[in-house]
Parts: sequence; structure tokens; C-alpha cells
Amino acid sequence: MEEGTSKEPGYLGCPADAFQWDTREDCEVRQILDRIGDKWSLLVIALLDHRSLRFTELKKTIDGISQRMLTVTLRQLERDGLVRRTVHPVVPPRVDYELTPLGVTLHATIQSLVTWTETHQTEVASARAAYDIRTTAEKAKA
Repeated sequence: MEEGTSKEPGYLGCPADAFQWDTREDCEVRQILDRIGDKWSLLVIALLDHRSLRFTELKKTIDGISQRMLTVTLRQLERDGLVRRTVHPVVPPRVDYELTPLGVTLHATIQSLVTWTETHQTEVASARAAYDIRTTAEKAKA
């Protein structure tokens, strides 16, 4: 097989071609991207940057998230080694969440994405407006 082709397996046996990841449920890369790419995980990781927060603080800060979805998100991030859960033996129980060292490295990557978005938001808005004008004109012709 020729090196660098899209048919060549990538890391952990996943196809090197990103479009093929969608069809491989057992692909670790796809599973990790799905986890860190969902909107709730990104928000939780961003909020936990350099500080720990209690469940109720996270719930109050993340507009629109249900208690169940926050619980599921935190459990998944903990399972992936990105968030640490600490239960304090007090009454009532107090549970804090913080980024692990691995989670901190991911936050840096997410921050790069946010910076790119802030830098290019005007260009994206212009592209969206041009697309909307073009598609509206095409519909009118049809």
C-alpha cells in the first residue's frame, strides 16, 4: 500500500481519511472527537479552566443545560480523563469538578479554536450573507 493514501490505517487502526471515521463506530479517534466536539463538553472544559467548580455552579452558568445532561457530560469527561471529580465528606455532600492535566492541554487547543473564531467571525458572517443572497436568488429563478 502506498504511504499516505486514504486507505492506509491511521492511529489505532482508524482510517487516515477523516470522512471514513464516521462509518467506524469502534474508531477511538472518532469517539474522542465526538466527545470533545459537542457543545456541552466544550462549555464545561472552558468553564473549568484554572479553577474547580461545583455541580450547581456549572448548572447555573451553562444556559439551557438540563441537570441530566450536565451529569452525563461530566461523567463522560471524567471517564475520558479530562475532568476530575472530588467528593468532600461533608453534609450535605460537596462535589467539585476540575480539569485534569490532560484536560488542561485540551483547553489550550479549544482556546486556539475560539481565537480563530473571534479573528474570522466577520469573514464567516460575510460568507453566510453572500450564500443566503445567492440561494435566495437561485430559488427565485426556479
